[in-house]
Amino acid sequence: MLLSNLRGFITGAGTGIGRAIALEMVREGTDLAITDIDLVSAQKVADEAGALRRDARVWAGQLDVRDAASVAARLEEAASYLGSLELAVNNAGVSSMKRVVDLDESDWDFNMDINAKGIFLCCQAEVRYFLRQGQPTGMRSIVNTASMAGKKAAPLLAHYSASKFAVIGFTQALALETAADGIRVNAVCPGYVRTSMQEREVLWEASLRGISPEEVRQDYLRAIPLGRLEEPEDVARVVVFLLSDRAAYMTGQAINVTGGSIMF
Repeated sequence: MLLSNLRGFITGAGTGIGRAIALEMVREGTDLAITDIDLVSAQKVADEAGALRRDARVWAGQLDVRDAASVAARLEEAASYLGSLELAVNNAGVSSMKRVVDLDESDWDFNMDINAKGIFLCCQAEVRYFLRQGQPTGMRSIVNTASMAGKKAAPLLAHYSASKFAVIGFTQALALETAADGIRVNAVCPGYVRTSMQEREVLWEASLRGISPEEVRQDYLRAIPLGRLEEPEDVARVVVFLLSDRAAYMTGQAINVTGGSIMF
């Protein structure tokens, strides 16, 4: 197992990509603190994870990543329960769709507060925790969930793209600041992932463009050289690789997992 005897913390893990990452981390040996803004969803995933590996230590907590005090408290609770932490995945995120001329401040703030500020608050708390532990005897690794939209903007997603561009820039800067302390920081950039979030986006886009949801889905497929929509597990396997010592010489990277939809 790639992550044997390691302990981790993940946000936004109640559904979709976060759920898949949490399950894959536990499958690969991690004892894991699973958090989400919806505690019921987090606990359900924790139960699934525990069933995957009976010897796993799994903890579920409620977390709003916009609240610095909540982030710090949940991280400390998780570390206390698991004994320590070496790994962190900051996955909590949201999306919405509007033309720029129709955006209001609440649309902008909703995306930026969770997708960008949430990454900042979580990374800050995680790095502070790691630094308090002194020089590492093994790996310490953070992975942030960005997006294909953080490298290539799309119509109707200006505010979302701005937040994900911010995640990539922040990841690179933090990687430079923490490399000497033995902390690696990378990002993953998913594409068209088959989740409930994507289904909402398909409906929004269809309405805004005046076409059917099926036409939107076909547009997505035509944009993917590998010819299929992405599954959450496709992202999860790459995140586990980035967390593991297989990626020990990688930091500050934003890795595409897009089926070839973008190649830069």
